[in-house]
Amino acid sequence: MSASPLTIVMTGPTAPGLLDEVRAAAPGAEVRHHDSQAEFEADLAVADVAATVRLSPAALASAGRLRWVQSWAAGPDALLFPEMLASPVVLTCARGNGAVPLAEHAMMLILMLDRDVRRALAAQAVRRWDRFPHGELAGRTLGILGTGHAGQALAVRARAFGMRVIGLRRGDAPVAGFDALYRPAALHAFLGACDFLVVTAPLTPETEGMLDAAAFAALKPGAVYVCISRGGIASDEALLAALADGRVAAAGLDAHSIEPLPPDSPFWGLPNVIITPHHGAVTAGTRRRGVEIFLDNLGRFLRGEPLRNLVDKAAGY
Repeated sequence: MSASPLTIVMTGPTAPGLLDEVRAAAPGAEVRHHDSQAEFEADLAVADVAATVRLSPAALASAGRLRWVQSWAAGPDALLFPEMLASPVVLTCARGNGAVPLAEHAMMLILMLDRDVRRALAAQAVRRWDRFPHGELAGRTLGILGTGHAGQALAVRARAFGMRVIGLRRGDAPVAGFDALYRPAALHAFLGACDFLVVTAPLTPETEGMLDAAAFAALKPGAVYVCISRGGIASDEALLAALADGRVAAAGLDAHSIEPLPPDSPFWGLPNVIITPHHGAVTAGTRRRGVEIFLDNLGRFLRGEPLRNLVDKAAGY
């Protein structure tokens, strides 16, 4: 501990009572919150602990007392710049805070695409009675690329619909709720079994561009593609080509390689694509769980215990 009181500096959306909760978790600490990113970064010079979604390399360089940064986000990619990778500052994240709403969002997109809800809404807009055949989920195979918190939450919900659930993961430890697990070396075999493919993995050097033209060629013909974690795991060019030639029947995109999605992006105009603005986990529950993770970690930090959701800077998550 430094001789001066512990100083905790935060930025980002706050909720009523948050500062009081932080002060109660760290008695005697100086707790500051800034709505302005510039004011937050200026205050880092005296911070021991910071909670944020992002900070600049210059601000990190000025933070001589900083020992720990908690990301409010589940995916800490905005903080994984080279200077942070080289820094001894400990980085943790809010991994798992949005698993429930992300899984719900994925199921919404799957159902909307499989039942062609866009066609139903178009008919409703012109008061036309348009009955047409659509799919059902029972007995079909859902592939989940990434078997972390969101992937596991999605597996539970998909199995409730009677789906077979398979997963692709880097590690080889068993995961409950999956009928089969594949390693990255078996990516094409995994994709060939998927009626639906949902990406829940983080964007890392290992996953970036993983779904290229060859991967989409290996995907089961007519599969539905959904991305709820990070854009950039799928090549935009390869996905657009697969949507054009029918290899991918439809796509639901909540995460995009460029955000906000530019107005001139071709994805906007495709009749077989549903776009949402990366808000699958934008819920009060997600925010609350993120606060609870930070408060728990703050207690651990003060007691000298291992922190939750420690980010492996080299792995990127």
